[in-house]
Amino acid sequence: MLTRTPHTVLSGFGLSLGITLTWLSLIVLIPLSAVFIKSAQIDLPDLINILSSERIQRALWLSFSTALFAAAINVVFGLLLAWSLVRYNFWGKRVVDALVDLPFALPTAVAGIALASLYAPTGWIGQWFAPLGIDIAYTQIGIVIALIFIGIPFVVRTVQPVLVDLETELEEAAASLGASRWQTISQVIFPVLLPALLTGFALAFARGVGEYGSVIFIAGNRPFETEIAPLLIISRLEEYDYAGATVIAVIMLVVSFILLLLINLLQSWSNQRAGRLAK
Repeated sequence: MLTRTPHTVLSGFGLSLGITLTWLSLIVLIPLSAVFIKSAQIDLPDLINILSSERIQRALWLSFSTALFAAAINVVFGLLLAWSLVRYNFWGKRVVDALVDLPFALPTAVAGIALASLYAPTGWIGQWFAPLGIDIAYTQIGIVIALIFIGIPFVVRTVQPVLVDLETELEEAAASLGASRWQTISQVIFPVLLPALLTGFALAFARGVGEYGSVIFIAGNRPFETEIAPLLIISRLEEYDYAGATVIAVIMLVVSFILLLLINLLQSWSNQRAGRLAK
């Protein structure tokens, strides 16, 4: 018995899907596959020797830990910023809203130079911390600040549309039923915002792991201390150590994919839970 496929209003699904998959393969799948194929050609002893390098382990740990920490900070302050832009009217609101997108348009090298100048011991901000013995530029603190700068737009722009669609009547109904402000936030507002917050966190983290331009100027780039993994990849390529650069890239890809997969699974669970609660 033949079954008819449902017709859509717009035709050309097969052609559109084919073009999409071809473009995705050329831009994403084939380059990533080439990295894995190149790493598979490395002998096991050489692979173990590369992975056992303390310098590589420190660089990878620094990149992932600072990206996670910066993304967590961006979730908190990005939510507060998005809340202020959506729920309040104040002088200069349009300017603040436009400045949120500045890290998207600003070249990363310019951002790195500006941050290094501001937070250096003689900079406008760093000069106030230097007498206290707190160094910001050329330390791990400076790396986190740079990653916060380039990551916060992802959280704000992800949460902002959800807040716009969130009806204030829900909060008023909860208050009329005797809910406290904290109960309204934790049981009415936060479950709706959680998927968007997880998405913003994932985007900020992914951007932070691979960030290069804005970090190298403020990091100091000292091996074993402030050397990030992307910089180490560039260094290996300049030394014609393609095997070492490929292994570092594969490790970053695998770990990033696993973390993003876990975040997406958590986001899916949160969406399902929010749907059950809505029913």
